This record gives sequence, C-alpha cells and structure tokens, in this order.
Amino acid sequence: MTANATVIHPVPYHAQWASPELVPAILAGTLPTAEDPRWPEYGAADPQEYAWWSWRLCGMACLRMALEYWRGSAPTAMELAAECLDAGAYVRRGDGLDGLVYAPFAAYATRRWGLVAESRPDLPRTEIPALVGAGRLLLLSVHPSVRDADPRPPHRGGHLVLAVGVTPDHVVIHNPSGLPGHFQEFAHVDWERWERVYAGRGVVLGLRDEER
Repeated sequence: MTANATVIHPVPYHAQWASPELVPAILAGTLPTAEDPRWPEYGAADPQEYAWWSWRLCGMACLRMALEYWRGSAPTAMELAAECLDAGAYVRRGDGLDGLVYAPFAAYATRRWGLVAESRPDLPRTEIPALVGAGRLLLLSVHPSVRDADPRPPHRGGHLVLAVGVTPDHVVIHNPSGLPGHFQEFAHVDWERWERVYAGRGVVLGLRDEER
C-alpha cells in the first residue's frame, strides 16, 4: 500500500445504543436512555439494564461491526458483553465497569470468533495505514470529542472507535457514539485532529490467512 492510497472497507455500522438516530438526544440528556424504544434489540432484560450497559459498550459495538463484516451476523451487544465478562475483558466493580481490557479481549476474539486479534498497548498512528491496507480493522482508543472536533480535549482515550479505512489525509472510522448524518459511519478524521484525541493503543483484528 502506497502512502497516497485510499482504502475503505465496506463495514456495516452499529451505534453503542439501539437507536442510532436517537444518539444526540441520549447524549444531551433530553431522552432518558431507558426510553429508547428499540432497547429490546440490545439483548437487555429490561430498560434499566439497557440504560446502564449501553453507555459502556462502545467496544461491543465495534466488535459487532467486525463480526457482521467478516461473519455475516453478530450476537446482540449484551450477549457479547456477557461473554467478555466471562473472558475477563470486562470486570464489574460495584456500579462500575473496567474495560475493555485488551489482552483478554484479543484472546477471546481469537478463541470465540476465529479472528486474528492482537492487543496493542502501543500502536503508533503511523502504523494505521499499513494495517488497514492489509485488510485489518482496528479498535482504537480516542477521546469522545473525536465527534465534535474539540481543539483541546482534556485527555486522550476513554472511548473506542473502529478504523475501517484510510486516505492520504484521513483515518476513516465508525464511531459508536457519533451523531447521525455527521459522525457515525465512515467519518473522516484528518491526521492532525486524530493526534489530539488518539491514545496510541488499541486492538488489531483480522482474518486468518486461509480465510483471506
């Protein structure tokens, strides 16, 4: 892949909430999360369970996208979250949740889904074009302000997005907490802006050689 190449994989999109069109109202607090009418599609037992988990499952949204792209379908977000709890990729602590923990998540994705998954606690942005060009999808840690171009985010990281493409000037992402028509699917983020929000870590997903 040359430095001037554009590669964008046709990956389906999922928000981390059941209704992508309601994300602005959910983020603004004008719609209580439990009132999302599509909450049963999430696999939750009730609206309250959905409301608690949906704010925390950006990683499961990314995994669902990758699985639909490569496997043709994906379990619900709650089914995947339960499996990741069992695998140690999420850890419940009182009313909080630790994760996504990259190493056990990568092991889970390899064992459960037959993917090639690599935990990368150090993943320079300079490696992103070659990885995407080689057919990989990348779960990458960014500050949530990636969606609104905050020129000075308070820190980097804290939210996972899925890199599905690159251009000479941009990384192309599916953002689970993006805004409809603006920053959800195939959002182009220029590299200068990316440097402000990217934490330099993530998980690389791909197919085994015999499937490629």
